[in-house]
Parts: sequence; C-alpha cells; structure tokens
Amino acid sequence: MRGIHNPVMHENVKPKSGSIWSMYKRIFFQVRSQWPLLVVAGISILAVSLLEFVIPQLSQYTIDHLIPDKRYDALIWIALSVLGTAVLLALFNYMSGIAMATIGQNAVYQLRNQLYRHLQMLDVGFFDRNRTGDLMSRVTSDVGMLQQLVSSGMMSIVTDLFTFVAVAAYMMWMDWQLTLVVLATFPLMIVTTRFFTKRIRAAFKKIQESVAEVTNHLQDTLSSIRLMKSFSTEEYETERFAVRSRNNMSANIAAVKLRSVYEPIIDLLIFAGLAVVLILGAKGTMDGNLTVGTIVAFLAYLRLLQNPVRRFSRTLNTIQQSAAAYERIVEILETKPQVVEKADALELQQVQGDVEFHEVSFAYHNGVPVLKQFNFKLEAGKITAIVGSSGAGKSTITHLITRFYDPQQGTITIDGHPLPDISLTSLRKQMGIVSQDIVLLNGTIRENIVYGKPHASDEEVEAAARAAHAHEFIMSFPLGYESQIGERGVKLSGGQKQRLSIARAILKDPRLIILDEATSSLDTESEKAIQDALEHLLANRTSLVIAHRLSTIQRADRIYVLDKDGILEFGTHESLLAKQGKYKQLYDLQFPQKQVEIETVK
Repeated sequence: MRGIHNPVMHENVKPKSGSIWSMYKRIFFQVRSQWPLLVVAGISILAVSLLEFVIPQLSQYTIDHLIPDKRYDALIWIALSVLGTAVLLALFNYMSGIAMATIGQNAVYQLRNQLYRHLQMLDVGFFDRNRTGDLMSRVTSDVGMLQQLVSSGMMSIVTDLFTFVAVAAYMMWMDWQLTLVVLATFPLMIVTTRFFTKRIRAAFKKIQESVAEVTNHLQDTLSSIRLMKSFSTEEYETERFAVRSRNNMSANIAAVKLRSVYEPIIDLLIFAGLAVVLILGAKGTMDGNLTVGTIVAFLAYLRLLQNPVRRFSRTLNTIQQSAAAYERIVEILETKPQVVEKADALELQQVQGDVEFHEVSFAYHNGVPVLKQFNFKLEAGKITAIVGSSGAGKSTITHLITRFYDPQQGTITIDGHPLPDISLTSLRKQMGIVSQDIVLLNGTIRENIVYGKPHASDEEVEAAARAAHAHEFIMSFPLGYESQIGERGVKLSGGQKQRLSIARAILKDPRLIILDEATSSLDTESEKAIQDALEHLLANRTSLVIAHRLSTIQRADRIYVLDKDGILEFGTHESLLAKQGKYKQLYDLQFPQKQVEIETVK
C-alpha cells in the first residue's frame, strides 16, 4: 500500500480559488479553439430565446383579437404558427445541444489528458505522498463530474441566462411596475442561493473524498488479493470496505438534505411571485387597465422568467458537485514537481559513466537522514557493488543517480556534469535498471521486453531474451513471445519475471546499468546463467550492483560496504575478506561451510 494518507496539496502548491468563475474560465480556455461550434451554439441559443416570445404573443393575440372578433379563418394560421415555432425550437435546441455537448466533451477530453500528462511530469516523491486510488479518483470520477457540467449543465445555464435577460427586458416594457414586483423576490433567491452554495459544495467535496477512499481501498485490496487469501482476511477487509462505503452513503445523504431544503425554498419564492402577479394582474384586468390576453401573456412570460431560476436551483446540484471536483483537479494541476529540469538542460549523447557523489546528504519525507555527507564513486566501465544492512541507503543511491529525488545537500555528477544540469530524458535513456520490485505490464511477453525500445526488431528481442536466459521458457508457451502474462505477470514465476525485466534492460543497451537485487528471485541454476550473461553484457559499461547475496558480486571491480553511518570499507572481494571486517562477517554468515573448510585446513 503506497504512501500515507495525506491531501495532495503540499508546500509546493500555490493555492488558488476554486470558484465557479475560475472553473468556467478554465473550461473556456480549453474550448476556445472550437470557435465554429461556439458560434453555432451562440446563434442557436439566441434563436431559442427569441422564439420563446412567439407563443405567448400568439396566445395574447388569439384571446384579445381573434376570440372577440370571432375570426374562425385565422385559427388555422395560429395553429400552424405554434407548430412552426415548436419545430424551430426543437431544431435550434437540437443544434445547440449537439454543439454544446461536443464542446463539453472536447473540454473534458483535453482536461483529462492535461491532468494525466501533468501527473506524468510529477516526481516520484509526489507518488510516495499520495495514494494511487485517490489519484485515480481525480482522473476518472472528478473529471466525470465536470463532464456532467460541460455536457448539459453549461448549455442549460447559457440558454437560461439569455432567456432570463430577454424576457425580463420585455416584461419591463409590457408593465414595468408589475415586473418590478415580480423581480422583488429575486434578491431573496440570491441570498438563499449564496447561503446554500458553500454548504452544498462542501458536502459534495466530502462525497468526492469518500469516493476516493473507496477507490483507494479497492485498489489496495484487489491488487493484494493473494495476500488477503493467504491470511484469510476477507471478512476483515469487507468490514473495512463497509466503513468507507458507509461514509460515502452518509456524505450523500447530507448533500441530499441540503438540497431538499434549498429547492423548496426557491419554489416557495417562485410561487409567491406568481401569486402577486395573479392578484395584481386580476385587479388590473377588472379595473380595465389590462386585457385578459395581456395578463395571460404576462403569466406565460413569468413562467419563462421563473423556469430558468427553477432549473438553476436544480442545476446548482451539478454545479457545486463539479466545483468540488474542480477543486480536487486544480490541486493536482497546481502541484509543482520537486525534481525540475532546467530550461537550458544539457542533452547527453553518450556517456562514459563516471558517477560521483560529493558530500551528499539526503532524507525522505519523514526527515530522518538516509545519507549524510556521503562520498561515493562509480568508475566508467567498471562493476561497482554495494552491500550492507537494510536501511543503509543502498537503494537510495540508485534513486539519486536516476534523479527520482534530489539530495538536500551536496552534488552528484555524471562525466563531470551535475545531474540538475542534464535533461531528465537524456539522463535516464543512458540507464538500464533491473530492480527487486519487478514491474511488468498486463500484455504480451514481447510488449514487456520492448517497453524501453518499442520499435525493436524480432531479432533484437530474441537476442535480448537469449542473453537473459529467457528464450527457452518463453518458447515453452503456446504463443511464444505473443503470450499474455496477466496483470503484473501473474502467469509467470518469480524467476521468469526477473529474467524478463533483465531482457528489457539488455534490449535498451544502456551505458550505465543498475542491478538492484536483480537476481534475488532466481534459483541457483538460473542465477549462474544470468551471471554469465551479465558478465558479457556489463563489459566496458558502468554498472552498479546492489546485493544481499554476496555470491552475485564476487567479480565486482570494487565493493562498498555500507551501514547507517556511511561507508565502512571498500575494496575487491579478496581484499575485503583479508581485512577481517564487516564484509568478512557477512560472508561467513552466508557461507558458513566455507569458514568450516578453512578451519579444517588449518
């Protein structure tokens, strides 16, 4: 299970407002290149707003003129006009709907890709601090929330805004006094909306966070299903999942309660305005100041005026849900990597492989130093090995060479160039890494071998597999190199996985090779075969070998022995044995029979 449960926001994030306005501004920035569709949508929305006036006008004309004058001949034209207006409304609504949906989907597509691309640019430390399930939730669930807004909510808001302004202006022209009385309820609606807005958004943010917790639990447990089965913890994990699921349920209920109070209040204010219009309109009609057709048309316009408000109160649910999701997305997008590349970074072409640590001090996020004023050197074309107790910083050295992290103090150079002066891509292209943590993709054997060199020929792939002594077991599968290995290589043994990872590194043909417990999963026979292959492969290349098993490093040109205080001793295998120091102790622990043989000879 990765990292600790902390929010993504940390000291390298510049907090910005997650306001509705900034959300729409970012969305508009995403879609501004689609101006032809924006023009189509704008014209369609304007047409819909104007066509909304037609039917109330036809109703008023029918009541005030056709009915009193008994104009039977004109009724068919009124009916055709209403039907024609309805057809045009349907057409323009269709056009605006398609245009806005296309714009919205493109905005979400670009935003999701931007978010994923930004995640790829963040340093390894970021992923140590944040859980995989939470990040997955932000890329999928949170972006999905925005998709609801831009696909349908945005169209509704834009259309309703045009309609509201146009209808309000026309109603003021019809009867400004009656219109002002109706509009007097709107400040109350605004105050009510402002009161509930922050509360609803906070409620939906809790929902999104609870969804992330559920996703985290799923990701952790499903990826560790064999561990669960072996320890019979199914019931325990089910109970833990139920707690997270219950938290999500409670967060959803809290949001529904807020919405259930807010929407009836808006409806009450709307009906209050309708009651005022009915009373004053009826009085005006009875006094002879208004015609029946006028009051009917006014009521129709009032419906057009109030419908956007009613729809907005319903859409507020989507808006605040989207705003909560947007805040979580922005937290990622505004996170700055701690390992950054200079604008004028050097592009390494071909390195010799001299790597030097000078007075390097480094600590992970807990602040406990792993390396303190550490000095260390890899000589070009030589095999350098590191041994030592767990926690001495062996793997940390490889993380610093690959610039997964930067040291807090000191410098690391390759061929005399400080690592921060080199582009990350060109630096890592020079390296091949085979780790004890084997990472394989859910795909074919060939896809995993060519991962670092996707355009490799079949001959190159087979040569790399043979060098890693993997060709024989690969060809034992019915489909050979096209065989599926399952998620994380579940269909392979530990040794087979390791040999595939070694073949992948061999195919890349790097100048600097890092083997971090590379043979830890191999049996004795396979280990010997791999050692023979590596001896040929590592010739004239710089290589760093980290190992607990001393049998794998006896041919190294230099061996460093580390503990938590730094380098205890270094030398060749023979010279270190002669020193009778820490290396000799480790050797005697792993090969007690050798010690017995020596004592017997004596």
